[in-house]
Amino acid sequence: MEKFFKLKEHGTTVKTEIIAGITTFLAMAYILAVNPNMLGATGMNANGVFLATALSGAIATVIMALLANYPIALASGMGLNAYFAYTICLGEMADNPNAWQIALTAILVEGFIFILLSAFRFRETLVNKIPMNLKYGITAGIGLFITFIGLQNAGIAIGEASTKVTLGDVGSAPVALALVGLIVIGLMMYYNVKGAILWGILITWVLGIGAELIGWYVPDGVNSFSLIPHITGISDFVPNFGALADNAFKFDFGYIAKNAVNFAVIVFAFLFVDLFDTVGTLIGVASKGNMLDKEGKLPRVGRALMADAIGTVAGACLGTSTVTSYVESSAGVAVGGRTGLTALTTAALFVLSIFLWPIFSVIPSFATAPALIVVGLFMLSNVLKMKFEGDMADVLGGFVAIIMMPFTYSIANGIMFGMLTWVVLKVLRGKIKDIHPVMWVVFALFVVRIITLVI
Repeated sequence: MEKFFKLKEHGTTVKTEIIAGITTFLAMAYILAVNPNMLGATGMNANGVFLATALSGAIATVIMALLANYPIALASGMGLNAYFAYTICLGEMADNPNAWQIALTAILVEGFIFILLSAFRFRETLVNKIPMNLKYGITAGIGLFITFIGLQNAGIAIGEASTKVTLGDVGSAPVALALVGLIVIGLMMYYNVKGAILWGILITWVLGIGAELIGWYVPDGVNSFSLIPHITGISDFVPNFGALADNAFKFDFGYIAKNAVNFAVIVFAFLFVDLFDTVGTLIGVASKGNMLDKEGKLPRVGRALMADAIGTVAGACLGTSTVTSYVESSAGVAVGGRTGLTALTTAALFVLSIFLWPIFSVIPSFATAPALIVVGLFMLSNVLKMKFEGDMADVLGGFVAIIMMPFTYSIANGIMFGMLTWVVLKVLRGKIKDIHPVMWVVFALFVVRIITLVI
């Protein structure tokens, strides 16, 4: 391990790396409960999504460990899974019986594009040419979108005819327990408890079991189900890989020929969000661990990006949403993780987690809702980095990206209208030279998308 991971050179030990890997896993394991809930709503086999999430996370994280030697773990990304489930499958393609298969196909294509972009070192260049306010605005908008989904899943925010949205029944068990879970996570974070989000989900679930036992929470078997795991023996913990097969390699390439422009927009939205999410995470985690060089660059960044790209392809093939680097890796770095051994430890725990499906399968959406709200908070914090003075193209473009996501219930719409606003204002102010060719390509793509919507 010393020879391969160069532990002494990085000022760490095997014990420190293993502890860091466990810490990272606890910080991000909530995805194992959230992702099956989200993607299961599209008609996918939730058990299969769980297995795909765990296995693709393990595969991508192992590649990161061995190829790039960084303490960074990967799994299905928050925001990207929301776009997959709520914007594409339950939104734009709600009437299409193959919606989730089309979404998986888009992720597969995105993954291969990322492999090519990583191989030719194009991803870093592309990131640098998108205005910073747009980057921050898009991330903040996704945070609001995820928060809104969390509020809906818990029944805190519900539909209403005149105002469109209103407060749910605060006396119901799901709403009350979700709010309690939010407080629990906030309190644990205040005291720097490792894995606060995961613990918050588990505590809310346990409280839900108590509510079921006293008759406050009553499962109807249709819209709500029992929260008590029905475990009859050790055989229940044997992974059901048949469920994995229900989602794996279920691609719909026929849709591309019939709806090329719409498919391209879907791919671009996945590509764009994942692009900035990954690069931002890599730089942020590396900065926290003092892994940047004297020029502020991340050594072996190409290998790290390649691990992300391969993970996305693996995830699509197994049947889950886009795999990306997790900012929660900073939790492991904070306790001393500095090499790929930290990531390797996290990957091993992802593999072990596949034997715990009987537990994860009964965690309700109101228990994972606080996690979505808190993750939304973290992403929304990027608004603090935005500049609200100066070039109005940057200001309004970023703001439009923020508001269009939750209010039109679409991440893609936020990205599209934010970029269109930026380019149009630049042109009208005579600052065409500020527009990089890549932005013109994006602008043209979105103009075609608008035309197809109108027609």
